[in-house]
Amino acid sequence: MIPDLTFRKGILLFFALLAAGGLGITGFSLFFAYSRAEVPGIYDAFVLGGMLIAFGLLAMIAGAWLFFDEKIARPAERLAAEMRTHAHSGVGMKMDPKAARFLGDLAPAAAGLSGQLTESAVGTAAAVAAETERLAEEKKRLTRLLTEIPMAIALVNPAHQIVLYDGQAATVLAQVGHPRLNASLFDYFQPDAVTEAYARLVETGKEVSAHLDSFDGAIGFSVRMKPLGDAPGYMLIFEDSEAHISPQAERPLTYDFDLLEVPADAAFETTEISDLVFVVFDTETTGLLPHKDEIVQIGAVRVVRGRIVEGENMDVLVDPGVPIPRSSTRVHGITNEMVKGAPGIAQAGRKLHHFSRDAVIVAHNAPFDMAFLRRHSDKMDVDWNSHAILDTVLVSAVLFGAGETHTLDALCDRLGVVIPKELRHTALGDARATAEVLVRMLPMLQARGFRTFGDVIAETRKHGRLLEDLN
Repeated sequence: MIPDLTFRKGILLFFALLAAGGLGITGFSLFFAYSRAEVPGIYDAFVLGGMLIAFGLLAMIAGAWLFFDEKIARPAERLAAEMRTHAHSGVGMKMDPKAARFLGDLAPAAAGLSGQLTESAVGTAAAVAAETERLAEEKKRLTRLLTEIPMAIALVNPAHQIVLYDGQAATVLAQVGHPRLNASLFDYFQPDAVTEAYARLVETGKEVSAHLDSFDGAIGFSVRMKPLGDAPGYMLIFEDSEAHISPQAERPLTYDFDLLEVPADAAFETTEISDLVFVVFDTETTGLLPHKDEIVQIGAVRVVRGRIVEGENMDVLVDPGVPIPRSSTRVHGITNEMVKGAPGIAQAGRKLHHFSRDAVIVAHNAPFDMAFLRRHSDKMDVDWNSHAILDTVLVSAVLFGAGETHTLDALCDRLGVVIPKELRHTALGDARATAEVLVRMLPMLQARGFRTFGDVIAETRKHGRLLEDLN
């Protein structure tokens, strides 16, 4: 039994065995005939005949394999990817009938099934829309309720990870670092005071007061921890924050209550991909040479448990310290004037590092972007090699086959992701598009049996040659 044998590799192996068997039978037959002929001087004729038969047989089998691979195996693999995309990301099938004409009735049957699924999904979508509207109304009521409370509020799970924060709490947290769902409180505050207050909360079962200092000791906050009743975790209330927000101002909520039940400190390799936090980022640069060009913009988006978290993004212009060539400005629109006074790569890199703490870093053609960051790792005092990294180019190769096109534009077209023209070739716009592509591909990976991050990485490593060709 040969492990991890794909359909096309299996077909190639079949034709290779057919060729080997044909050559073996031909050689044995000629040898047997020669040994029985008992006619001297015909050895060279037998050898020449054997060579002609061997070359002819190999040419015929190679031609048959090329035809089968191009007309049947590739379209079948593409059809499977189209069906999987339709099933798990809701994108309609786009199979070219001419490309699938040698598959007989398989392609029309798949298209018919896709149509039936689409019709069935319409009713489901209507029910989901109604439920979504109801939940939106509940969220508005909850937001109005919290608006009446003149203080910043966050919900935290027992592992001290943020499950919910309102607009005022976001402003408080932003004084220390970027507010993030699933982020540990220890990223913002010194852990001893947090754990000591929580121990008192658990021991007494009642609300406790505490003073929390930021992790760098620069800012202090008076807080209260309130138990959540039967629910795990606690409510963190900032009593004397510096977030001066009008009670009438909009205070959006950012939350994911499923995080209340998520265990902490699980290794990335053994974590289900549906439970992971991803930070999808992109850069714009002065050129295409990571060993000498510089970053001029960093954009990043957070994906928590398979959904993009609105409002949790990073969009930073970076002073490259060198002139930006006009040819590069024509691509991304960033001029020398725009980056005057912007932070340098050291400060911007540290900000990205904090934003992506405890998350898997994702990029499209990650070696290119990571090479710029790693070159300046000493300036940032950051070890980028400690981060888990996922490349959407390789994920695309796993799902759609290495022979397909894996550019960001091709992936967006394949998965129904629209990039507004004004955002294409901006760091945040491309990061958002890559994040939407990732969100659509995660359930497709799970459907293929790649459930943990370790499963996905092991499979993407088989396509590493793609990145070598790109870079």
